[in-house]
Amino acid sequence: MANFRISVSVLFCIVSAGLAAGQDGGPFGASQGGMRREMVPALFIFGDSLIDNGNNNNIPSFAKANYFPYGIDFNGGPTGRFSNGYTMVDEIAELLGLPLIPAYSEASGDQVLHGVNYASAAAGILDITGGNFVGRIPFDEQIRNFQSTLDQITANLGAIDAARSLAKCLFFVGMGSNDYLNNYLMPNYPTRNQYDSQQYADLLVSQYDRQLTQLYNLGARKFILAGLGRMGCIPSILAQSSSGGCSEEVNQLVLPFNANVKAMMNRLNVNLPGARFIYIDSANLFEDIVTNAGTYGFSVVDRGCCGIGRNRGQVTCLPFQTPCPNRDEYVFWDAFHPTEKVNIIMARKAFNGDISIVYPINIEQLANFDIEN
Repeated sequence: MANFRISVSVLFCIVSAGLAAGQDGGPFGASQGGMRREMVPALFIFGDSLIDNGNNNNIPSFAKANYFPYGIDFNGGPTGRFSNGYTMVDEIAELLGLPLIPAYSEASGDQVLHGVNYASAAAGILDITGGNFVGRIPFDEQIRNFQSTLDQITANLGAIDAARSLAKCLFFVGMGSNDYLNNYLMPNYPTRNQYDSQQYADLLVSQYDRQLTQLYNLGARKFILAGLGRMGCIPSILAQSSSGGCSEEVNQLVLPFNANVKAMMNRLNVNLPGARFIYIDSANLFEDIVTNAGTYGFSVVDRGCCGIGRNRGQVTCLPFQTPCPNRDEYVFWDAFHPTEKVNIIMARKAFNGDISIVYPINIEQLANFDIEN
């Protein structure tokens, strides 16, 4: 990571959550511009390709999206986001009054003042996940990268001020999809022969518990955990179906993981003093969008906007491939990832939705929650 030297006078100057200059308006009127209140000092992001914004660009990996038509609707063009535009965390950052959060691979100097995105396409909770794509940054390594950032912050602020600031920040974690799609469901991985669905979920969440506790021990207090969506309904899985319908086998497969994550979250909220974890029910969100597709303006719920083969899901979006022109009518951008419009809808519902979507409180309430150290 590029060297960054940050003076005490500027680093986390946003801790006061004062007014900051607004960025250019986001898509669908996400921002109104002008001055806006920053609800939290910073947003730190951990995850996979659903929220990666360029960390895989310069590593030897087959999991990259730094080419057109990825980013076709994003102001910066192809950046490494696996979307036609915004990811879910881009919209969440704007709703919090923050600028877009930079990728760890590119963040330097004052760029880290509002947080860092450590997410990596093909990454999983398990280090072995995503090996078919060669290079990726697993969750354990993402945590080490955060620790590197934290070491720099602590060196400038001192341990007490750094900890006080960090306790007010939000930590978004979206892990687990690849542990199924690019591990358990891959024929060249042994895990499916070693574990049934419940045993595998137990393995994953045991590791996940350790990793989140490690972040807590580094000073994180406010956590947003994203559950797994209905992965049996993504174009890649649909393309393998003889009936063309969702794979209920895959949908059922991930249910124990989501159940375990909720139980873990409740346990951590009790056992980790001062911590506050919330859970985004991605499966319920997706179900709502598909069931009420017309209400949201969607007309295509089972095919990618960009891709090749059945459901445009057998081969994902290729360089300079021409995508569908009516992208706002598609739920899926490519074989695996939602369109910008879906990302924004999900972010907004997670931000101020009720307990059927985000539990036990929403992101807005978490941002305003006063953590007692």
